[in-house]
Amino acid sequence: MKEIILEFLGNFWILLNSIAFFILVGVLIAGVFKMLLPDAFIKKHLGQHNFMANIKAAVLGIPLPLCSCSVSHFVSALKKSGASRSAIQTFLISTPITGADSIMATYAVFGCLFTIYRVITSVIISLFAGLLTLLLVKDESDQLMNKVSISQLKVANHIIGQPLAIKVVKAEDQKNLFQKIVSYAFDDIYKDIARSLMIGLILGALIVTFMPQNLVDFISSNPLLNYVLVLAVSIPIYVCATASIPLGLSLLSAGFSPGAVFIFLTAGPATNSLTMSVVLKTLGKMSLIIYLSFVIIGSLFFGFFFDSIFPESLGQMFIIAEYEEEAGFIAQASSVILLYLSLKYIFNKDAKVIKTGACSGCSSSSEI
Repeated sequence: MKEIILEFLGNFWILLNSIAFFILVGVLIAGVFKMLLPDAFIKKHLGQHNFMANIKAAVLGIPLPLCSCSVSHFVSALKKSGASRSAIQTFLISTPITGADSIMATYAVFGCLFTIYRVITSVIISLFAGLLTLLLVKDESDQLMNKVSISQLKVANHIIGQPLAIKVVKAEDQKNLFQKIVSYAFDDIYKDIARSLMIGLILGALIVTFMPQNLVDFISSNPLLNYVLVLAVSIPIYVCATASIPLGLSLLSAGFSPGAVFIFLTAGPATNSLTMSVVLKTLGKMSLIIYLSFVIIGSLFFGFFFDSIFPESLGQMFIIAEYEEEAGFIAQASSVILLYLSLKYIFNKDAKVIKTGACSGCSSSSEI
């Protein structure tokens, strides 16, 4: 029993070491994006009911640090601001799959090739879903805008229509700007995913520790079973893009193919009961059908495509055994910091890294 506990803790630490530094860097980058891309700027570019707005939605959705729970609140705000259904549909698929923190964590664990493939395919899936929504679903933004008074329109156009100004930051303001970035990065972004990330690491360590070898051999010898099992698991499970990384690595080490892991990393963050209920309520039944169809079909297609174009040996590059070497000081120090922040946010929901009161991000809610 003692040996099993030690093995589990060792696997947990290995997984944590592999992603901790990159998650810390990723959430800080996400904080910078928050400063560069204010909400008014995003709303302005998603208002047109055309394919160009969909392209903007897909591109803007890549770096934004909105997990599958917080993006739902943001989408509701976009809809009230007059954003088109097709642009919202595109944004809603692209954003939860990627994000600056998730991209960095994916790169840390799966490398550059897999990361680029994940980002590009998420854009493609979201664009096709948005295009079909554009063609099949009648947008109601014009009808909603007609109900708004002329005075309200003038105020909205004045605020949203302003060009994105580049401010010259004075020396005395630099400290305050840094505090805002750090506060948003940790008090909002990481606080939102701390619980789900820890659960993902625990589940990943459990999979690696207790997966029977005969089951590993059976899974690895049945490609179709790879896809069916991982899709069946990914759709109902409530996991954000970053928290899905350690689970994906554990599935790979358990015998699932890289393509199957790709399906899990794509379908898992994009499909959950909360997101689907928001799509249904905000965009309608047809949009929900399009949403689910393209996420499922797209993830299956690109997962199969990945396994087809890359040799099977590529998957062996990602096996957890590669991380069994002694981690460096930076990796272990980052793990300690990440573990401390996770425990702090999980057991003290009002915890603040820096009390500025200036940043307000997505509301805190647990996932997985």
